[in-house]
Amino acid sequence: MQITHFWNKLNLHRGKVILVVFVASFLTSQSFAQGMFGLTSTSGSDNRTLSYGFFLAGHTSAYRVKYTDSFLLNPDGTSPTVRGVFPQFSPGFSLGFTGILSFHDQVQLLFTPKVGFYEYQTEVSYFASVDNTSTIPGNSADPNTTPGSNSQFIKSEATLIELPLLFKYRSIRFNNTRMYWVGGASYNFRTKSQDEANIEELVTTGKDFSLEMGMGFEIYFKYFKFAPEIRFSHGLNNIYQAENTNPLFRDAISSIRRRSITVYLNFQ
Repeated sequence: MQITHFWNKLNLHRGKVILVVFVASFLTSQSFAQGMFGLTSTSGSDNRTLSYGFFLAGHTSAYRVKYTDSFLLNPDGTSPTVRGVFPQFSPGFSLGFTGILSFHDQVQLLFTPKVGFYEYQTEVSYFASVDNTSTIPGNSADPNTTPGSNSQFIKSEATLIELPLLFKYRSIRFNNTRMYWVGGASYNFRTKSQDEANIEELVTTGKDFSLEMGMGFEIYFKYFKFAPEIRFSHGLNNIYQAENTNPLFRDAISSIRRRSITVYLNFQ
């Protein structure tokens, strides 16, 4: 009878067995994690008033376009051939250095100068032309036009020098990790001259201020810290220069501001 009810006995204790196995697995994983991170020391930068590092970053960026009131209220009178202006996100990358001033274990001031390589793409959509004239992109063999459509794709490349000044608040360290939040402002300027920019279809100025905010987490290794981070940037200045922009859609646009989402890989 004992042999007959052997599997039933295991079935009665199955919940307990699963619980024991789960706890043992959790403790084993914790021991492995502590063996990987806990037995290693930090880079020592947490105890320094001044420290430094570097970072690599990838971003996606686009213009934020605002239409003029006259275009919204009377499109037949202002840029009558334009259906709409649609910014598109485009990828890019940047790299730079980090200077850190620590006021407290959890509060720091960051200065992170960087060089960013940006590409801004904008689609200008036109109404179909009745007489099929060549003055509207899409009705001619324009190389910047998608065949069979009335859309013009405008691409603008820019190399920006960015000088962000950020406050960083960190959580209390847990083992060898800690979360953090950053926020601040940045002054940006373009390396391309304004004369070079004036020959483009959609013309913008080269100087800008932006607000930046983001979050990430620090991972402590034996000789350095690694901190992945995501940050959002919103331009404050109206960088649109109407007087040198293509007259076909010039009066449809009121302002242009930059915006981007960036993923940083910080090493300190």
